[in-house]
Amino acid sequence: MATQYQRNQGWTDRSRQDAPRITISVADVQLKNIPATLFSDIAQDKARTVHEAGEGKKNKSTQLRRFYDELVMWYERVQFERTPAERSAKYEEVAPFIQMLVAKAAYAKGRDHVDECFETLFAHLIRQISDADSLRHAKLFMEAFMGFYKAQEK
Repeated sequence: MATQYQRNQGWTDRSRQDAPRITISVADVQLKNIPATLFSDIAQDKARTVHEAGEGKKNKSTQLRRFYDELVMWYERVQFERTPAERSAKYEEVAPFIQMLVAKAAYAKGRDHVDECFETLFAHLIRQISDADSLRHAKLFMEAFMGFYKAQEK
């Protein structure tokens, strides 16, 4: 690993430069017009990509589980309401906190707990949440994603 002096002198760690950078496409992750394979093939593909991008150093399942758990917590707060009108009102109340998950993912990336692939995927998912139904779909996608991700670790 390069020392601070080496970084200041423009020296680089060649092993980090030569590694191919894995990217993720999130165009197929849609919460409004849900593709039939969103919770199966698409979730599995995204889990595989995020796992490969983490290289065993980032994107640990316990870290990703924290994001999933918080999303579930917000989902449960909204779903606790009895009527659709009450759920809608509750969603409007908690929507800013749900959207704050984008910032939390960016912070985790800045701390090297997650990589760019997970941050991109999770932020794309959260930004699509606009009502109680899309919150439910986001939660279900992350549930499927986490199941496939855990299987990738084995």
